[in-house]
Amino acid sequence: MDVFVRWRPLVGAESSGDGVGHETVASPLSTLDAVTVQRTHLDKPWKSTFAFSGVLFGATSNASAYSAIVQPAVPHAVVTAGARASFFAYGHSGSGKTHTVIGYEDDDQEQDDSGPGLCLTAAEQLFHNIDAINNARGGMEEPPLAVALSVFELRHKDAFDLLNDGTQCHIREGPDGRVHVRGATETLPDGRVRVQPLSRLACSTVDDLRAALRQALSRRAVGTSSVHDQSSRTHAVIELEVVNAALTSARAALIDRQSELVPVGKRAADVTIAEQARGVFKDEDGVYQPVPGYVADQALLDAVGAEKAAFEARVAAAEAAVDEAYARYDGGDGRPCVGGKMVFVDLAGAEYQQENKRILAGLAQTPAERREARQINTDLLALKEVMRAWATRQPYVPYRSSPLTMVLREAFADDDVRVRRRECSASMVVTVSPAEEQYLATLNSLKYGSLMGTAK
Repeated sequence: MDVFVRWRPLVGAESSGDGVGHETVASPLSTLDAVTVQRTHLDKPWKSTFAFSGVLFGATSNASAYSAIVQPAVPHAVVTAGARASFFAYGHSGSGKTHTVIGYEDDDQEQDDSGPGLCLTAAEQLFHNIDAINNARGGMEEPPLAVALSVFELRHKDAFDLLNDGTQCHIREGPDGRVHVRGATETLPDGRVRVQPLSRLACSTVDDLRAALRQALSRRAVGTSSVHDQSSRTHAVIELEVVNAALTSARAALIDRQSELVPVGKRAADVTIAEQARGVFKDEDGVYQPVPGYVADQALLDAVGAEKAAFEARVAAAEAAVDEAYARYDGGDGRPCVGGKMVFVDLAGAEYQQENKRILAGLAQTPAERREARQINTDLLALKEVMRAWATRQPYVPYRSSPLTMVLREAFADDDVRVRRRECSASMVVTVSPAEEQYLATLNSLKYGSLMGTAK
């Protein structure tokens, strides 16, 4: 677990003051750094442990942040089947998380010279790498590589698909133990039941991906809080995955086979229950007794059982086809590699209202803000415990502690047999403000990051 600190510069009216004093101390025994902060020269300074892989200062551009935090993981995602790299931006409201992850490129927002955020820069490098692979293999039969984009947000305890007009989704754990984010259930005319999966948009160029990401993020919920007038009140999750037509088609076929199984399985269950019900009756004492001489229609039971088994076999074959797509395009023998995924999580702004009562006098939170803040802080606490347990190789990782950690379970690959832990990495950038009025929130963010950085 690599943890970085990024100080944002003083802006607006903050520039009139000196801000919070802070310095970086390098460890004499490792490559890690410690951070010292001090509100005024009269206050006792607080010093973190040697926990941070790097400290970025206010003048650092997004491009430099990307080089330090993300760039080393991108080639691995292209050449290693199923490799996963996750990046989390943590910090209090107004500390620069969204600027770091996404950047401000929109025409409606003030331009700056920091460059695009970590996510878009990673997409550009991914496309650069896969374009080279596609061009080198232009005369061969393998389908070209593309980058699939998924964007959703977690608000309260629900997920919303931002690529699909913010459609509300459900967070479900399947019988295989894997967690899925799924949309509405649609009943088709022939009785099939299709569960809409989370949208994945395969993009062939970085311009297509950039346009889709901008449109998706425009649907993200923001609100005015007591700390920041345009605070992100949700956790935004952006996934970039290297795919090709073979993998995409195999996944679509699996969804179709699963939808075909639903009415067949329901019919088998209904017939079985009906036959069992005919074989018993309730006596005068209310106790169920077998019907004398009743013989179940075994031929009917066998028929519906065989039909169900046949459709289950179709589902199993479709699952095997997905696995075969991963296995065929695993980078071996010069073949292209699919399944590598990069996940960027712009966490909702952490707020420390109780500790900032003196500073925020007269800016009392509304009941809705308090409920929202409680859920956000619950999610962030759960994430800390999950990441610490995962980083220290604990036998039990408490993924079920919150919707956020359930959804991000796949990012750590503990429940996917195709991915081994050594193929996964996770990093966090703690964004903090040097503004004096945000000192306590900054201190809490640094404490959170210090705990994460010491989980080795």
